[in-house]
Amino acid sequence: MPWFRIEADAIPENEIKAAAVRLVEEAQKRIGPRLKRVLLLPPDLTRAHSGVGKVTEWVYQEVMRREPEAHVRVIPTLGQHRPHTEAENKWMFGSIPNDIILPHDWRGGVSHVGTIPASRVKETTGGAADWEIPVDINSTLMDEPWDLIVNLGHVVPHEVLGFANHNKNYFIGLGGKDTICASHIAAAVYGIENNLGCLITPLRACYNQAEDEMLKHLPDVYFQIVMQRDPQNRLVTSGLYIGDDLETYLEAARRSRAQNITVFDKPIRKVVAVMQADEFRATWVANKAVYRTRMAIADGGELLILAPGVERFGEQPEVDALIRKYGYKGTERTLRLYRTEADMQAIPHGVAHLIHGSSEGRFSITYAPGHLTRKEIESVGYQYADLAEAQKRYDPAKMKEGWNTMPDGEEVFYISTPSAGLWATEAKLNNPSRRDYG
Repeated sequence: MPWFRIEADAIPENEIKAAAVRLVEEAQKRIGPRLKRVLLLPPDLTRAHSGVGKVTEWVYQEVMRREPEAHVRVIPTLGQHRPHTEAENKWMFGSIPNDIILPHDWRGGVSHVGTIPASRVKETTGGAADWEIPVDINSTLMDEPWDLIVNLGHVVPHEVLGFANHNKNYFIGLGGKDTICASHIAAAVYGIENNLGCLITPLRACYNQAEDEMLKHLPDVYFQIVMQRDPQNRLVTSGLYIGDDLETYLEAARRSRAQNITVFDKPIRKVVAVMQADEFRATWVANKAVYRTRMAIADGGELLILAPGVERFGEQPEVDALIRKYGYKGTERTLRLYRTEADMQAIPHGVAHLIHGSSEGRFSITYAPGHLTRKEIESVGYQYADLAEAQKRYDPAKMKEGWNTMPDGEEVFYISTPSAGLWATEAKLNNPSRRDYG
């Protein structure tokens, strides 16, 4: 059970700060009184809208208040995302000194801690995946002694783990290349629409077992945030779940499932989604708009993504090159090529992304990017829209969350923060083939 939880329609900032302070106090009682060496593990800037950067700053300040000489380090759980700049760290984490914020090196900065057996992966995925998952995790986390580890994040529907946060921060956010690659391709072949919004997906079941077997010795606690929209359609914090067990995650995920999934009786013909420029600069992360709306869009419908910050496809040069070469052109084609192409086999997580980012020809995906050309967008299988023209017609300052009727009668469903939820039809969300893995 959680150490403590706070739930409300909208939790005010002073109560969130008080919860950050209480976490440190409770940790000293439950884990140990020493605060000589403390590690904070927040998400990266793609979760900045949750306010978790400020929470991380408050935890840091409380640790330093109690132990002014403490050795504190912060590692944003980047996975294979691009490391923050100093300016981005300051924007997200405020007064935390930049020199104690360490970039995660998913290639050279990890230690091998074990293996999830192929038999377990095969069992949980129903045979869709049948390979082992090596578990390589950030060396600073695993090889240095810590008195307290605080794992912070936003629990929200997610395309690989069902819901984000909890031990995803370890196995993906601080994972090594082999771990991330084997995990993502396993989730992809199992099916993105079988994962989204499930409390325990096959991959999370594997991670839960691995956490019990490989990470139980860590002196850690989770600080998990759930958000919802208030009557004015503003994102507000509605749940805080602090604890060190699986039930802490499950309580947060159940609240997210109740508050962050919008269900429709029938599919939507057109969705307009905005990916904020200060958080989303590659289709690798901006494609959350595709993931989170795909279960709601009608056959023959359209998803228009306004993405003023998008300037590239992948987060690394080799992934960017892979996307440019093969495009988002469907699971069957992608997996066929994966069996023969060496560059695909070298980065399977990139292959998984190509699968996740395709509509499988069922609906069109139109990008209005800030810094990519028509030729670039169309080369990967998407349609292109001019950003200025799209923003003029679908002005984010004027559009309202949800249904909008344009002056010419066009009806569109507008989503200002796709990464904060999931949109699906009743038929798809409650398809009997979707289940939580027990």
